[in-house]
Order: sequence, then C-alpha cells, then structure tokens
Amino acid sequence: MKKSVKARVIIYSRPDCHLCHEAEAAIRRSPCSREVDVEVINIDEHPRLQERYQNDVPVVFINDVKVFKYRVPPEDFCRKVRRLAKRS
Repeated sequence: MKKSVKARVIIYSRPDCHLCHEAEAAIRRSPCSREVDVEVINIDEHPRLQERYQNDVPVVFINDVKVFKYRVPPEDFCRKVRRLAKRS
C-alpha cells in the first residue's frame, strides 16, 4: 500500500497583514487541509525574503511552486494541492 505524502505549503507572510491572516485561515479550513503541512514564514525575520516579497505578501507555494499571491480562493487551493501532489 502506498503511503500518502502530504503536500508542503509555505506561506510567506508578515505580522499585522490582514490578507496574510485570511490566506492562512482559508488554507487551514479548506476541505483538503489534512493533505498539507503548512509553514508560515515571517518575511520580516529574513532580509532576503523581505527584499524579495516586500509588499507582495502573502505568497503561497505548494511543493515549491508559487500558486497564489494576495488571496487564496478556497475552491482553487485543493485543486492545486492535488495536482501538485501528483508531481512530487
């Protein structure tokens, strides 16, 4: 039997960012939330990330593929998780 591997989701975020909080909440309450491991990275703690994403947060990656910026439509999130999980 093949073991199910969770998709890796990274949210590049910063404190006091309402879009960042909305994106994380959408991901955590999505129907496929059990299929992912979520890591939230505060770009303000990493100068290179802060320079790269300065005003473009949140940015969401699934298995190292950039999939969303600013908003995470819940209906698209699970579709992308399942599509990208097949590639890993």
